[in-house]
Amino acid sequence: MKIKITSLLLGITALLCFSSQAQTPAFKGDIKLDVRDSKPDWAPFVRKKAPEGSPNILFILYDDTGLAAWSPYGGRINMPTMDKLAADGLTYTQWQTVALCSPTRSCINTGRNHNLNGMGVITEGANGYPGFSCQLPAQAATMAQILNDNGWSTFWLGKNHNVPETDLSAGANKSQWPLQQGYDRFYGFIGGETNQFYPDLTEDNHAIEAPYGPEKGYHLSKDLADQAIKMIGDQKSANPSKPWFMWYCPGANHAPHQAPKDYIAKYKGKFDDGYDAYRKWVLPRMIAKGILPKGTTLTEWNPMPAALANPADAVRPWNSLSADEKKLFSRLCEVYAAFSEYTDVEIGRIVDYLKKTGQYENTVIMYASDNGASGEGTPNGSVNENKFFNGFPDDLAENMKLIDELGGPNTYEHYPTGWAAALSTPFKMFKRYSNYAGGTDCPLTITWPKGIKARGEVRNQYHHAVDIVPTILEICGLEMPKVYKGVEQYPLSGVSMKYSFDAKPNDPTQKHVQYFSMLGTRAVWQDGWKAVAVHAPLTDKGKFDQDQWELYNVEADRSESKDLAKQYPDKLEALKKLWLDEAKKNNALPLDDRTTMQIITIPRPTEEEAKDSYTYYPHTSQVPEAVAVSVRGKSYKIIANVEIKADASGVIFAHGSRFGGHSLFIKDQKLYYVYNFLGIKEQQLVSTETIKPGKYTFGVEFTKEKAGEHGESIGTAKLYINDKAVATGAMTAQVGKFTLVGDGLCVGFDSGDPVSKQYASPGEFEGGEISFVTVNTGKEPYIDLEREAARAFSKE
Repeated sequence: MKIKITSLLLGITALLCFSSQAQTPAFKGDIKLDVRDSKPDWAPFVRKKAPEGSPNILFILYDDTGLAAWSPYGGRINMPTMDKLAADGLTYTQWQTVALCSPTRSCINTGRNHNLNGMGVITEGANGYPGFSCQLPAQAATMAQILNDNGWSTFWLGKNHNVPETDLSAGANKSQWPLQQGYDRFYGFIGGETNQFYPDLTEDNHAIEAPYGPEKGYHLSKDLADQAIKMIGDQKSANPSKPWFMWYCPGANHAPHQAPKDYIAKYKGKFDDGYDAYRKWVLPRMIAKGILPKGTTLTEWNPMPAALANPADAVRPWNSLSADEKKLFSRLCEVYAAFSEYTDVEIGRIVDYLKKTGQYENTVIMYASDNGASGEGTPNGSVNENKFFNGFPDDLAENMKLIDELGGPNTYEHYPTGWAAALSTPFKMFKRYSNYAGGTDCPLTITWPKGIKARGEVRNQYHHAVDIVPTILEICGLEMPKVYKGVEQYPLSGVSMKYSFDAKPNDPTQKHVQYFSMLGTRAVWQDGWKAVAVHAPLTDKGKFDQDQWELYNVEADRSESKDLAKQYPDKLEALKKLWLDEAKKNNALPLDDRTTMQIITIPRPTEEEAKDSYTYYPHTSQVPEAVAVSVRGKSYKIIANVEIKADASGVIFAHGSRFGGHSLFIKDQKLYYVYNFLGIKEQQLVSTETIKPGKYTFGVEFTKEKAGEHGESIGTAKLYINDKAVATGAMTAQVGKFTLVGDGLCVGFDSGDPVSKQYASPGEFEGGEISFVTVNTGKEPYIDLEREAARAFSKE
């Protein structure tokens, strides 16, 4: 009995502790048998209200933008909305990020360092270590959860890229999705990038199609602005006294760089002088604006020793390029600039709406980017970024044929590394490099007319993405709880920046330490000094204990141009030890510099075990690339049971897009199979016989015979109607993903961008009924699979 009583008391104590942690008031009414004899008490059920006069928060987060890109910082890309906001508030010059998107976003979302969040890399690179699981731990409550609990409406628009790959499908666990992380609404794309004309859209917890197509003027930047205005309008119509928090993450400036033609035309010839000249042109402008101190010097193009460098990140000097290369490279940057400005103008519609509705004065608007400019376009640029992720080189002659289409629906381009380095002036390197400021020093402006007296001033205090949550919480008069939903929380990694609102431009920063780590690159900053390990990402070189380290006094040498390691060896050793201490404290080990292909192909646990055969059904949402059957680098068979009732047409099966994918469809009463190899060519098999009404098993068999020069699969494809091969031909297939994200596997339609030019999206199947489609990567002969499918069909 004593044991039972003790257990009971412990249980009651735990319950009381949990209630205290949850801060739910006890019911103090009186409950009788009859409601007329009872006394109600609403206190336990009334939600908290934000303090009267609390501000709205609008955080705008671009992608892939270096410090030297935008007009408020002296750059050549016109940003009219950001210019106005900077003139109405503060421009920060030393705001640091994590050098890659998912990790930076996790810092902004939680206020904890990226490895502490488990987001040590983008979600496609998750591995089985605490700092790299890409699953947000319960010990890191989000800013949205805290604001929502305290009376703010919470919205997330645009890019997410914080959901594990294995959780992307319709039936997957949704615990890491925005609505389960404290956001009332979500509208955007869950993955790392998307086609701006044919986006992979999600609304709240489910996939949707874009409301209209590019032929009617659709572009994701416009759609997101429309949705943001609608969400704010809906909220203010129903709950006018309630403040809101909106995290607004456009697809810009991540590849694919796509924009309306009239915006691209505005930049014609603007970058013809080349990226060498741009660096020399922009640096004095940045100094004149107070973004950089007088005397700041340019760093080297290719600072890494050749033996340690990643060849894909090299910069080709502008004067070494051919005339066609210069023309192509200039146009690629024109498209990037147009994409950026167009998106900024659309954001301007949101700001105008806030002014029109009287909300602007008390809205804190933070405008930033998540990492430096992207070098993923390789030294030669690309009109189809998917080639980069498949290890397949671009061809200049092929690219030149598309130069007048750049930025439109028919291209998926990315500029070369030279522009990434130039737009990250004056620093070394760019995105993915957390050791050098080219990957981490990013734009940030803060505007709050009611709360910030300064107008058009610069702030040089050193800060980081983890400082955003403490800043917003202080602005809103809130604290991150020590225990949230019964779970003891990690302390916030950052410090509030609110003191800087009333500071002078060069007043001391209140931040003292920040470590950096990404893809094998690493550094640590402490009170103006920075130690940097000389290591390139994605090189698979390892040997981190042999890395050479550099030392910079960033207060005196903002561009990190003068290595002081030999002058101050004791200082360097102290900082190296500090980095290791911070790494251990934040789960930043083990270091990983493996190649892209090695990282994205790491086996990861899923709710579904890997198998040889996958069956898909019509009338369902597309299956995301990350969880769809993989035919990459393999032989495979596709079996589709279809009943034709009339003159049928449309897509039976599709996976991918015009930039890489395959599709089985009926057109003009003929059966087609198209494999679109990286957008280079549509390899096509067509039946000679007419498809008449009846029950059919349609099929495709690809037999891999060898690997090509770049690892691509080379083999033979056969198209079947029932058990009869009706077309045969040689075929080349991809070994990498069809797309980084989006344009998943579909049955009965082709979502977003169509795989083939033979039909228009969505190409819905009509005139018949699809029973199922099975994709098999095992060793079973096609004929046995066809017989099994036919037997299943006969029972229907």
